[in-house]
Amino acid sequence: MGEIRALERGDKQNWQKLWQGYQAFYEVSISPEVSEETFERLLAPDEPMHCALAVEDGEPVGLVHYIFHRSTWTRGDYCYLQDLFVDAAVRGRGTGRALIEHVREKAEAAGASRVYWLTQEANHDARALYDKVAERSGFIQYRQVLGT
Repeated sequence: MGEIRALERGDKQNWQKLWQGYQAFYEVSISPEVSEETFERLLAPDEPMHCALAVEDGEPVGLVHYIFHRSTWTRGDYCYLQDLFVDAAVRGRGTGRALIEHVREKAEAAGASRVYWLTQEANHDARALYDKVAERSGFIQYRQVLGT
């Protein structure tokens, strides 16, 4: 496992490749306009959104996006680990675990009271890792998709 570091402007092409890999894995397509805005938000110092890359031999091989937000249940913010993706060629070497740990460390440093995330029920490989590093909340997600 190499290093985990913050996203930088010069990472755009590599970030896009990983971001497209994430979308392909989940069989979704996010418009280029939304992806462009997401990249800009991830770099903006006044945004609560952040990105870290896992880098091996100078090449980004994984990404994690996380967002800080308020909660009505605690004084400290929550940290939502929204997207986690590791290139298939390097899976099973601890990269996903290292990215989760990076987010946990950032959340602790920011005074957050928890890190949480969602995954699809059928994502068995990821769930095997998640069961080792976190506890399942028992909540079921519901959603209403709106126009934007």
